[in-house]
Amino acid sequence: MSVVNSSAGAPAIDTHFHVFRADSEVAPGSRYHPSYDASFEQWSALAGACGVGAGVLVQPSFLGNDNRQLLEVLEQAPHMRGVVQLAADTPAKVVRDLDARGVRGIRWNTVGRARDTEWRQSAWRPLLALACELGWHLELHADTGAMPEVLDLVPDVPICLVLDHFGKPDAGLGQACPTFSAAREKARKQPIYVKCSANYRLQGLDGGALLRRWRTELGAESLLWGSDWPFTNFESATDYADLHALPGLWVGASESAELFDANARRVFYARD
Repeated sequence: MSVVNSSAGAPAIDTHFHVFRADSEVAPGSRYHPSYDASFEQWSALAGACGVGAGVLVQPSFLGNDNRQLLEVLEQAPHMRGVVQLAADTPAKVVRDLDARGVRGIRWNTVGRARDTEWRQSAWRPLLALACELGWHLELHADTGAMPEVLDLVPDVPICLVLDHFGKPDAGLGQACPTFSAAREKARKQPIYVKCSANYRLQGLDGGALLRRWRTELGAESLLWGSDWPFTNFESATDYADLHALPGLWVGASESAELFDANARRVFYARD
Protein backbone atom coordinates (compact mmCIF):
# COMPACT_ATOMS: atom_id res chain seq x y z
CA MET A 1 0.00 0.00 0.00
CA SER A 2 1.52 3.28 -1.09
CA VAL A 3 -0.30 5.09 1.70
CA VAL A 4 1.97 3.51 4.28
CA ASN A 5 5.24 4.41 2.59
CA SER A 6 7.63 6.22 4.92
CA SER A 7 7.89 9.98 4.68
CA ALA A 8 11.15 11.85 4.82
CA GLY A 9 12.56 11.78 8.32
CA ALA A 10 9.39 10.98 10.26
CA PRO A 11 6.88 8.14 10.57
CA ALA A 12 4.02 7.94 8.06
CA ILE A 13 1.98 5.53 10.21
CA ASP A 14 0.41 6.59 13.51
CA THR A 15 -0.15 3.34 15.42
CA HIS A 16 -2.27 4.79 18.24
CA PHE A 17 -5.10 7.30 18.08
CA HIS A 18 -8.75 7.44 19.09
CA VAL A 19 -12.05 8.66 17.68
CA PHE A 20 -15.21 9.35 19.67
CA ARG A 21 -18.19 11.67 19.94
CA ALA A 22 -19.13 13.87 22.88
CA ASP A 23 -22.55 12.23 23.00
CA SER A 24 -21.07 8.71 23.18
CA GLU A 25 -22.71 6.36 25.64
CA VAL A 26 -19.86 5.44 27.96
CA ALA A 27 -19.37 2.01 29.49
CA PRO A 28 -20.51 1.44 33.08
CA GLY A 29 -17.87 2.47 35.61
CA SER A 30 -15.91 4.64 33.17
CA ARG A 31 -13.74 7.27 34.81
CA TYR A 32 -13.74 9.50 31.73
CA HIS A 33 -16.60 10.99 29.71
CA PRO A 34 -15.74 12.93 26.55
CA SER A 35 -16.85 16.55 26.46
CA TYR A 36 -15.89 17.10 22.80
CA ASP A 37 -15.83 15.30 19.47
CA ALA A 38 -12.61 13.67 18.27
CA SER A 39 -13.37 12.82 14.66
CA PHE A 40 -11.47 10.94 12.00
CA GLU A 41 -11.59 14.07 9.87
CA GLN A 42 -9.87 16.08 12.60
CA TRP A 43 -7.15 13.44 12.99
CA SER A 44 -6.70 13.25 9.21
CA ALA A 45 -6.13 17.00 8.94
CA LEU A 46 -3.52 17.04 11.70
CA ALA A 47 -1.82 13.84 10.59
CA GLY A 48 -1.87 14.71 6.90
CA ALA A 49 -0.15 18.03 7.57
CA CYS A 50 2.71 16.01 9.10
CA GLY A 51 2.94 13.50 6.26
CA VAL A 52 1.10 10.73 8.10
CA GLY A 53 -1.06 8.80 5.66
CA ALA A 54 -2.24 5.79 7.64
CA GLY A 55 -2.97 4.87 11.20
CA VAL A 56 -4.40 2.54 13.79
CA LEU A 57 -7.58 3.39 15.67
CA VAL A 58 -7.49 2.07 19.23
CA GLN A 59 -10.76 1.57 21.09
CA PRO A 60 -10.91 4.05 23.99
CA SER A 61 -11.58 2.46 27.35
CA PHE A 62 -14.69 4.52 28.10
CA LEU A 63 -16.52 3.00 25.11
CA GLY A 64 -16.00 -0.50 26.44
CA ASN A 65 -16.72 -3.26 23.91
CA ASP A 66 -18.92 -1.05 21.73
CA ASN A 67 -16.60 -0.74 18.74
CA ARG A 68 -19.12 0.78 16.33
CA GLN A 69 -17.46 4.18 15.96
CA LEU A 70 -14.10 2.57 15.22
CA LEU A 71 -15.68 0.25 12.63
CA GLU A 72 -17.42 3.19 10.96
CA VAL A 73 -14.01 4.73 10.30
CA LEU A 74 -12.60 1.47 8.95
CA GLU A 75 -15.55 1.29 6.56
CA GLN A 76 -14.90 4.86 5.46
CA ALA A 77 -11.11 4.48 5.22
CA PRO A 78 -10.13 0.86 4.44
CA HIS A 79 -6.41 1.73 4.52
CA MET A 80 -6.71 2.23 8.29
CA ARG A 81 -6.43 -0.54 10.87
CA GLY A 82 -8.12 -1.08 14.22
CA VAL A 83 -7.58 -2.47 17.71
CA VAL A 84 -10.83 -3.38 19.46
CA GLN A 85 -12.00 -4.33 22.92
CA LEU A 86 -13.86 -7.64 23.07
CA ALA A 87 -15.49 -9.91 25.61
CA ALA A 88 -13.67 -13.18 26.23
CA ASP A 89 -16.61 -15.18 24.85
CA THR A 90 -16.78 -13.33 21.51
CA PRO A 91 -17.77 -15.88 18.82
CA ALA A 92 -15.14 -16.85 16.24
CA LYS A 93 -17.45 -15.70 13.43
CA VAL A 94 -17.47 -12.19 14.87
CA VAL A 95 -13.67 -12.16 15.15
CA ARG A 96 -13.25 -13.27 11.53
CA ASP A 97 -15.69 -10.57 10.41
CA LEU A 98 -13.70 -7.94 12.33
CA ASP A 99 -10.53 -9.22 10.67
CA ALA A 100 -12.08 -8.74 7.23
CA ARG A 101 -12.95 -5.17 8.17
CA GLY A 102 -9.37 -4.24 9.10
CA VAL A 103 -9.10 -5.08 12.79
CA ARG A 104 -5.68 -6.40 13.76
CA GLY A 105 -5.67 -6.55 17.53
CA ILE A 106 -7.49 -6.83 20.86
CA ARG A 107 -6.91 -4.36 23.66
CA TRP A 108 -6.84 -5.23 27.34
CA ASN A 109 -7.21 -2.01 29.29
CA THR A 110 -6.34 -3.13 32.81
CA VAL A 111 -5.81 0.34 34.29
CA GLY A 112 -7.32 0.23 37.76
CA ARG A 113 -8.56 -3.28 37.02
CA ALA A 114 -5.57 -5.62 36.83
CA ARG A 115 -7.05 -7.89 39.48
CA ASP A 116 -10.51 -8.12 37.96
CA THR A 117 -11.72 -11.64 37.24
CA GLU A 118 -12.36 -10.56 33.63
CA TRP A 119 -8.76 -11.27 32.62
CA ARG A 120 -8.77 -14.74 34.18
CA GLN A 121 -11.68 -16.15 32.20
CA SER A 122 -10.84 -19.44 30.53
CA ALA A 123 -12.52 -18.28 27.31
CA TRP A 124 -9.60 -15.93 26.62
CA ARG A 125 -7.33 -18.77 25.64
CA PRO A 126 -9.29 -19.97 22.56
CA LEU A 127 -10.09 -16.37 21.58
CA LEU A 128 -6.44 -15.33 21.72
CA ALA A 129 -5.43 -18.53 19.91
CA LEU A 130 -7.74 -17.54 17.04
CA ALA A 131 -6.41 -13.99 17.11
CA CYS A 132 -2.88 -15.38 16.93
CA GLU A 133 -3.86 -17.55 13.97
CA LEU A 134 -5.17 -14.46 12.17
CA GLY A 135 -1.94 -12.56 12.83
CA TRP A 136 -3.48 -10.21 15.39
CA HIS A 137 -1.80 -8.92 18.53
CA LEU A 138 -2.85 -8.35 22.13
CA GLU A 139 -2.35 -4.76 23.25
CA LEU A 140 -1.78 -4.31 26.98
CA HIS A 141 -2.53 -1.07 28.82
CA ALA A 142 -1.52 -1.19 32.48
CA ASP A 143 -1.15 1.03 35.50
CA THR A 144 2.28 2.51 36.11
CA GLY A 145 4.62 -0.27 37.20
CA ALA A 146 1.95 -2.97 36.81
CA MET A 147 3.00 -4.47 33.47
CA PRO A 148 4.71 -7.55 35.01
CA GLU A 149 1.47 -8.48 36.75
CA VAL A 150 -0.51 -7.97 33.54
CA LEU A 151 1.94 -10.02 31.46
CA ASP A 152 1.40 -12.88 33.90
CA LEU A 153 -2.32 -12.78 33.08
CA VAL A 154 -1.80 -13.56 29.40
CA PRO A 155 -2.69 -17.19 28.60
CA ASP A 156 -0.05 -19.51 27.22
CA VAL A 157 -0.66 -18.53 23.59
CA PRO A 158 2.20 -17.28 21.36
CA ILE A 159 0.29 -14.18 20.28
CA CYS A 160 2.23 -11.00 19.52
CA LEU A 161 2.09 -8.54 22.43
CA VAL A 162 2.11 -4.75 22.24
CA LEU A 163 2.80 -2.72 25.39
CA ASP A 164 0.98 0.61 25.50
CA HIS A 165 2.64 3.92 26.30
CA PHE A 166 6.23 2.71 26.76
CA GLY A 167 4.95 -0.05 29.09
CA LYS A 168 4.54 2.66 31.78
CA PRO A 169 7.45 1.61 34.02
CA ASP A 170 7.64 2.91 37.57
CA ALA A 171 9.72 6.09 37.60
CA GLY A 172 10.59 5.58 41.25
CA LEU A 173 12.33 2.27 40.53
CA GLY A 174 14.39 3.58 37.62
CA GLN A 175 16.55 1.03 35.86
CA ALA A 176 15.54 -1.65 38.37
CA CYS A 177 11.85 -1.54 37.41
CA PRO A 178 10.73 -5.17 36.80
CA THR A 179 8.71 -4.08 33.76
CA PHE A 180 11.85 -4.47 31.65
CA SER A 181 12.89 -7.90 32.91
CA ALA A 182 9.30 -9.20 32.67
CA ALA A 183 9.02 -8.09 29.05
CA ARG A 184 12.45 -9.49 28.21
CA GLU A 185 11.45 -12.86 29.67
CA LYS A 186 8.15 -12.87 27.77
CA ALA A 187 9.97 -12.01 24.55
CA ARG A 188 11.74 -15.38 24.73
CA LYS A 189 8.42 -17.02 23.85
CA GLN A 190 6.61 -14.53 21.61
CA PRO A 191 7.07 -11.23 19.77
CA ILE A 192 6.75 -8.08 21.87
CA TYR A 193 6.45 -4.51 20.65
CA VAL A 194 6.45 -1.28 22.66
CA LYS A 195 4.42 1.74 21.62
CA CYS A 196 6.47 4.87 22.09
CA SER A 197 3.41 7.00 22.69
CA ALA A 198 1.99 9.38 25.29
CA ASN A 199 5.32 10.34 26.83
CA TYR A 200 3.34 12.97 28.78
CA ARG A 201 1.79 10.11 30.80
CA LEU A 202 5.16 8.89 32.11
CA GLN A 203 5.26 10.80 35.42
CA GLY A 204 8.41 12.66 34.51
CA LEU A 205 10.33 9.86 32.80
CA ASP A 206 12.18 10.85 29.65
CA GLY A 207 10.66 9.28 26.53
CA GLY A 208 13.93 9.26 24.65
CA ALA A 209 15.74 7.50 27.47
CA LEU A 210 12.94 4.96 27.72
CA LEU A 211 13.05 4.29 24.00
CA ARG A 212 16.78 3.65 24.20
CA ARG A 213 16.24 1.28 27.15
CA TRP A 214 13.59 -0.69 25.24
CA ARG A 215 15.83 -0.77 22.19
CA THR A 216 18.54 -2.34 24.31
CA GLU A 217 16.13 -4.79 25.94
CA LEU A 218 14.10 -5.91 22.90
CA GLY A 219 15.82 -4.53 19.80
CA ALA A 220 15.04 -1.72 17.37
CA GLU A 221 12.53 -3.94 15.57
CA SER A 222 10.29 -3.82 18.67
CA LEU A 223 9.53 -0.08 18.56
CA LEU A 224 6.31 1.55 17.33
CA TRP A 225 5.30 5.22 17.28
CA GLY A 226 1.82 6.50 18.11
CA SER A 227 0.42 9.94 18.83
CA ASP A 228 -2.30 8.97 21.33
CA TRP A 229 -4.41 11.76 19.78
CA PRO A 230 -6.52 13.50 21.09
CA PHE A 231 -4.46 13.19 24.30
CA THR A 232 -7.39 12.70 26.69
CA ASN A 233 -6.88 14.54 29.98
CA PHE A 234 -3.71 16.09 28.49
CA GLU A 235 -5.25 18.02 25.59
CA SER A 236 -3.42 21.27 26.39
CA ALA A 237 -0.08 19.62 27.21
CA THR A 238 1.05 18.93 23.65
CA ASP A 239 0.07 18.95 19.98
CA TYR A 240 0.24 16.52 17.11
CA ALA A 241 3.14 18.13 15.25
CA ASP A 242 5.35 18.16 18.35
CA LEU A 243 4.67 14.48 19.03
CA HIS A 244 5.31 13.55 15.41
CA ALA A 245 8.71 15.23 15.59
CA LEU A 246 9.81 13.24 18.65
CA PRO A 247 10.91 10.02 16.86
CA GLY A 248 13.39 12.03 14.81
CA LEU A 249 14.82 13.51 18.00
CA TRP A 250 14.91 10.13 19.73
CA VAL A 251 16.65 8.06 17.04
CA GLY A 252 17.72 10.60 14.40
CA ALA A 253 15.79 11.77 11.37
CA SER A 254 17.65 9.48 8.97
CA GLU A 255 16.50 6.37 10.83
CA SER A 256 13.15 7.42 12.28
CA ALA A 257 10.74 6.81 9.40
CA GLU A 258 12.35 3.61 8.20
CA LEU A 259 12.50 2.08 11.68
CA PHE A 260 9.05 2.94 12.99
CA ASP A 261 7.16 2.43 9.74
CA ALA A 262 8.83 -0.90 8.97
CA ASN A 263 7.79 -2.16 12.39
CA ALA A 264 4.26 -0.80 11.98
CA ARG A 265 3.86 -2.49 8.61
CA ARG A 266 4.93 -5.79 10.17
CA VAL A 267 2.34 -5.58 12.95
CA PHE A 268 -0.60 -3.99 11.13
CA TYR A 269 -0.12 -4.44 7.37
CA ALA A 270 1.77 -7.72 6.99
CA ARG A 271 -0.97 -9.31 4.89
CA ASP A 272 -1.43 -6.38 2.48
